[in-house]
Amino acid sequence: MINTLLKTVSAAALGFVASACLAAAQDDTLKIGMTFQEMNNPYFVSMQEALNEAAAQIGAEVIVTDAGHDVAKQISDVEDMLQQGIDILLLNPTDSAGVESAVRMAKDQGVIVVAVDANANGPVDTFVGSKNRDAGYQSCAYLAEALGGQGEVAILDGIPVVPILQRVEGCKEALAEHEGITLVDTQNGRQDRSVALGVVENMIQSHQNLAGIFSVNDGGAMGALAAIQGSGRDIKLTSVDGAPEAVKAIADGGPFIQTTAQFPRDQVRVGLGMALAQYWGARVVPTEVPIDVRTVDAENAADFSW
Repeated sequence: MINTLLKTVSAAALGFVASACLAAAQDDTLKIGMTFQEMNNPYFVSMQEALNEAAAQIGAEVIVTDAGHDVAKQISDVEDMLQQGIDILLLNPTDSAGVESAVRMAKDQGVIVVAVDANANGPVDTFVGSKNRDAGYQSCAYLAEALGGQGEVAILDGIPVVPILQRVEGCKEALAEHEGITLVDTQNGRQDRSVALGVVENMIQSHQNLAGIFSVNDGGAMGALAAIQGSGRDIKLTSVDGAPEAVKAIADGGPFIQTTAQFPRDQVRVGLGMALAQYWGARVVPTEVPIDVRTVDAENAADFSW
């Protein structure tokens, strides 16, 4: 009877210890929070997929939020993640200056903050992003050369975050190297297909000699492509991103002749790597890691993917 009782007590004790150990292990699980400026974009969808794959390999928990280009929501999302006890915050800001308070909140709680794709104001530990100025330069140099260094061109601009501003700067630098190229219009398509469609239709109607358009992203470029095709005009189009739909359009031939591809999966992998290095105690971690970009045109589009 006593032996049976002892066995019962021992089993209960072992069960309690096992439960306690499991709870402790769960409490020790690395928590990674990532807030995106938007998720209605294959670029960021592919980034999330890569993050989930990487986190699964190291047994980490991932919390993902979509700001929908609303900086107030993004700040609120970060607050919620901090309450859930995240260790690492990967931040894709919808407004580089507007999210500074979120960065400071995270740092005040000892969270490692890595900005991905676009930098953020405040005490960010590391920024990992594409060479956006190079991207804009490559696309507009390609456009100018395709036009033989002559003709009127326009820029389909976007939301004024640092990466977009840098792409436009790079584009203008490339166009300025060709005396025969004239920049006749710059309008904001908000990186949105439907908005860009209407904007480019107006551009085409306003400029009878328009020969080329540079779009700051592939989402806007697809709207621009529809406008160009609808006009029946011979207008060449270049862009930045490397989105699957854009790459297919380039491979199929037509007005869309080039995109400068970024690597969203690599950005988030490197960003997580920088954060993990600091989480594991590294003291010498780069404050900025630029990721190269690559031209995709009819020659290599069939073999390219994110």
